[in-house]
Amino acid sequence: MATAIRPSIADVWHWLSQVPDPEIPVISVTDLGIVRNVDWDGETLVVTVTPTYSGCPATAVINLDIERRLKENGIESVRLERQLSPAWTTDWISAEGREKLESYGIAAPVDGSGAEGRLLKRIEGLSGGAALTVSCPRCGSARTDKVSQFGSTPCKASYRCRDCLEPFDYFKCI
Repeated sequence: MATAIRPSIADVWHWLSQVPDPEIPVISVTDLGIVRNVDWDGETLVVTVTPTYSGCPATAVINLDIERRLKENGIESVRLERQLSPAWTTDWISAEGREKLESYGIAAPVDGSGAEGRLLKRIEGLSGGAALTVSCPRCGSARTDKVSQFGSTPCKASYRCRDCLEPFDYFKCI
């Protein structure tokens, strides 16, 4: 009886890079940085996932999509493990993922404003003191206003550009 060749970890990462986030389908689960590890435990593929936040409504769908993609590629035994520490941060979104968000019309999290402790980019002189500088993904202007802390999904806020007058979502920093 012939033994099936086990896919490489690189192949598995490639397959996972094709699993879209259900709320923002332009970005993959690997672009988001929520897939923390992939390894074999005997004949079982173990995929470690850190949710973006504990109440994310997409977590169950993401897990099902990961399992489905791997089974489509011949992985018969998959175990998903949830890793809560360290907590996910928007700093884990890949450079490619940030570019995909911007191309899709969603302002990517401002570099260094997530939980990794880097300095926030700030602009002074706005009412209420300092505010985060969020550039418009359409025209690049930094002259933007937050319309609402809550956008089309819990992980996004609503903004509008004062130059091109277009509304847009901003992927909030966590």
